[in-house]
Amino acid sequence: MNFIVGLVIAIGCMLGGFAALGGHLEVLMQPFEFVIIGGSSLGIFVVANPLSTIKDCGKAIVEAILDKGPKARNFLDVLSVLHALMRELKGKSRSEVENHFENPKESEIFKAFPNLLADKDLVTFICDYCRLIIIGNARTHEIEALMDEEIQTLTYDRFKPVHALNAVADGLPALGIVAAVLGIIHAMGALDQSPELLGGLIGAALVGTFAGIFLSYAVMSPVASKIKVVRQKQLRQFVLIKQTLLAFMNGAMPQVAVEFGRKTIPAKERPTIDTVENETISGGAPSGGAEAPLKAAA
Repeated sequence: MNFIVGLVIAIGCMLGGFAALGGHLEVLMQPFEFVIIGGSSLGIFVVANPLSTIKDCGKAIVEAILDKGPKARNFLDVLSVLHALMRELKGKSRSEVENHFENPKESEIFKAFPNLLADKDLVTFICDYCRLIIIGNARTHEIEALMDEEIQTLTYDRFKPVHALNAVADGLPALGIVAAVLGIIHAMGALDQSPELLGGLIGAALVGTFAGIFLSYAVMSPVASKIKVVRQKQLRQFVLIKQTLLAFMNGAMPQVAVEFGRKTIPAKERPTIDTVENETISGGAPSGGAEAPLKAAA
């Protein structure tokens, strides 16, 4: 919601200020200037990025507009699943717990949290490292180094839309100048016309410069920044998993290990110790329910 509100404020103040100065808003309606700028930007964007990144940019923009970063409920789900899995690892044999990681979609632990189960990357991350814990040959510092490498790779992949859109934002002012130059060339071909017509053509050309700069700094750059914020919050879940499992591997009890993970949650989404304890002891609540623990966290 704040994304839409901010965009409305920016556009409203820009148009309102222009109108208050005595400008005529219809002068800004130069569709072919926007076609030159928008079409050139889109073409360059398609040339510079593989299809997978283009698709991810669409997904990332939707996430940014809807603020799809993980909330307190999502972090509680991860902590609850980890606590349940660590209890299984501590109290049961390898053959009894292995099915949780081999087929998480059929695991009663994962099935209790459908939102988490729907995140393939998170589930794979949890299952892969729990398998390494079961094997028992890997040392904690080796697992930590491997986790850091994987999180770094995930960060690189998740931030591809940020870099792609920032590149478009950087090019938009120059493309605005290109549109303006083409408009001036058009105006130069009409020097024998009336001053009113010539002035209109020059004004239309300058709209290209304005549009390129405005779209760059007031639209594309803020979108890229919002995507980065949302994706950073998503990556905190992987750090949470890392710290929790490392604490467990170092000998911490499951209830203590989840406290290591809780401390990595951003402050505004971080549940209280009591909330986490109630969630884990009760076995957690299915995603989308149990509002009471969240009120306690607030």
